[in-house]
Amino acid sequence: MKLRILPGFLRSNETLSSGHAGGGERQLECDLLIVGGGINGAGIARDAAGRGLSVVLCEKDDLASHTSSASTKLIHGGLRYLEYYEFNLVRKALVEREVLLQSAPHIMWPLRFVMPHDKGLRPSWMIRIGLFLYDILGKREILPGSRSVDLRQHPAGEPLKPAYAGRGYIYSDGWVDDARLVVLNAVDAAEKGARILTRTACESLERQGGGWLARLRSPSGPVTVRARGVVNAAGPWTAHFLQQAAQQPSTKSLRLIKGSHIVVRKLFDHPYAYIFQHPDGRIVFAIPYEQDFTLIGTTDIDYQGDVDKVAIEQSEIDYLCTLSSRYFKKDITPGDVVWTYSGVRPLVEDEAASASAVTRDYRLELEGKDESEGAPLLSVFGGKITTFRKLAEEAVDMIAPRLGVSQGAWTAKACLPGGDLYGDQPNARGVTEFDAFAAGLRDRYPWLSAPLATRYARAYGTRVHRLLEGRQGLAGMGEEVAPGLFEAEIDYLVREEWAMTARDILWRRSKLGLHLPPGTEARLDAWLQERRKTEALAR
Repeated sequence: MKLRILPGFLRSNETLSSGHAGGGERQLECDLLIVGGGINGAGIARDAAGRGLSVVLCEKDDLASHTSSASTKLIHGGLRYLEYYEFNLVRKALVEREVLLQSAPHIMWPLRFVMPHDKGLRPSWMIRIGLFLYDILGKREILPGSRSVDLRQHPAGEPLKPAYAGRGYIYSDGWVDDARLVVLNAVDAAEKGARILTRTACESLERQGGGWLARLRSPSGPVTVRARGVVNAAGPWTAHFLQQAAQQPSTKSLRLIKGSHIVVRKLFDHPYAYIFQHPDGRIVFAIPYEQDFTLIGTTDIDYQGDVDKVAIEQSEIDYLCTLSSRYFKKDITPGDVVWTYSGVRPLVEDEAASASAVTRDYRLELEGKDESEGAPLLSVFGGKITTFRKLAEEAVDMIAPRLGVSQGAWTAKACLPGGDLYGDQPNARGVTEFDAFAAGLRDRYPWLSAPLATRYARAYGTRVHRLLEGRQGLAGMGEEVAPGLFEAEIDYLVREEWAMTARDILWRRSKLGLHLPPGTEARLDAWLQERRKTEALAR
């Protein structure tokens, strides 16, 4: 049996019917198959489904399980890219900052950055020019501009060593829960008819009969997809997928750059983040994180290893600790590190000698621009999380005409799920009045503790009512499987957001793993396994 996916037909929590051909092999037809469940793949799926294309997205692991959950969690223009004359990239990213902030103010918010002046590094005139360009290259409605500051009279100066608590600079960017950004794009795509297949790898791809025939491997068995077009958004695996699965040559090569981060107990109580310079020319951020922690990163080093096994090296931990200790009064040592994470950025190869200088801009490569060249295949190279929406828009603009769809771009004027705090369209109120929304949630559900209500508001925005509506007190939330993690939330994440394991829930759908006692992940996995057994018996 072939199932053609049409907009609005399948929801994220529904199951595909099994076919009978090929010994139970499932068969699907769609307009567009997207390979890769990171931010670019999820963003393209959302944009395409919203234009009326039937979409299947497959991801070999969980959504955002690699590069897209290993960022520095910033929505930013990239101040340091100005040194490399990446003016177009910086401007594009600066424009996107406020588009994104207004579209999902629950998982993104403004953040002010403090740059202490190091007299031995970049001179004051260079910093002032850079910040002036940063202020004028992108439109700003919400974010305040940059200014100089005397850190001796500012709370951000207190944690710094005296040598750096003098002149400094403050500018604006934004913070984002990167993994939830991916999930919300996938949720929106699914609600517009896309089918999201996690833990499903695309093992082969071949042109056949004017379209593509893809063979996927899922936990429940093989899946065959016939698609009119394909998007290769496999991130670090983009070039490998072209060569191995699609057997296509690529005119672009990727330079894999590993970025690693450390998390320590919070080093300061104020809400500002820091941007620190290093004598080697690189910069490192120190960011308030999860109320009780400070996030420090990132490193930029070339990576040649297994992309499925990326991990921080001791030398990277030492580097980040040493650089942080250069500025903070408190020495940070490897023993202070409570968590680390690493990811590989797939950057477009250029002539840059250092990893930190490689362009963060993206390239889109379309094969099959007309019918004489066969079915279209669009590959995505490079990119950064801030420009994902624009990348997705351009990608669909390129491939949609080949699929007979003329509907134009729409995502710039649309909220992500849960982001419609004050109306259906993005607006500044969602950003500037988020605290009022969170207070209203506590008024509506007075049985929630303030920390739990705030966490729910941040994670789910207006979608929190799907989780809480009709529940009478904490008893109505079911079993408290771990401190602050109730059965109702777990069910929601499994049903609506494709969560399957404790790691999905504790480290990608949330960062509860940082706050909960050791052994929680194993206990939650055992609970999930028992729940699945119970449900199987009930069927």
